[in-house]
Amino acid sequence: MGGFFSELASLATYHNIVFLAKGALTTIALSAFGCILGGLFGTLLAVARLTSGWLSWPLRAFALVFTEFFRRVPFLVTLMLCFFAFQFGGFDVSTLTVGCVTVVLIGTAFLAEIVRAGLQSVHPNQWHAAAAMNFTLLQTIRYVILPQAWTVILPPAFGFFILFIKDSALASQIGVVELTYVGKVFNNRGFSAGVSFGVILLAYFMLSYPLSRLGAKLEKKLGTSRTR
Repeated sequence: MGGFFSELASLATYHNIVFLAKGALTTIALSAFGCILGGLFGTLLAVARLTSGWLSWPLRAFALVFTEFFRRVPFLVTLMLCFFAFQFGGFDVSTLTVGCVTVVLIGTAFLAEIVRAGLQSVHPNQWHAAAAMNFTLLQTIRYVILPQAWTVILPPAFGFFILFIKDSALASQIGVVELTYVGKVFNNRGFSAGVSFGVILLAYFMLSYPLSRLGAKLEKKLGTSRTR
């Protein structure tokens, strides 16, 4: 233990701490980027799947195929597909851009299903009442369904965001400088794996635990309001 703390003290230099902070910010940025844009695009796909009529059939088919495909392909496989797709297309983009595109694709697929389930959790009578008032689909969702469904959507979406923080570690496989990549660099600089990845483990915990507690609090509060 004495050697462990001595090595830890050697690691805690200004440049190493700054490098670690940059990796943590990249991890947060990747997760937030995937969840924000994924939530936006996922909502559009969820609405597309709720449309009816033959004119909107291509939209429903695209939303279904996209959602089912990217929910079932592993994150690492999607990351590699995006990486080689950019290379094959001749696009000179950074690995961070590839990581951002990947997290948006994955986030869109998963959040589309979460939003769809939340929208469909609202009682059918609400949909029928909106139809009786001549509301369009978008008006129905905006003014009637979404104000009731967001309490169902928010808790699992928040939980997905926390999981996304950990899944973003796979972006290190293509050279994105996030927390796991920082751990590899520390190890290559001569620090032991226990110290290098112990610090990374602590950093992930410090990012995830407060968010998980906030998510649990929101879920408890919103669950109480739904069953009151």
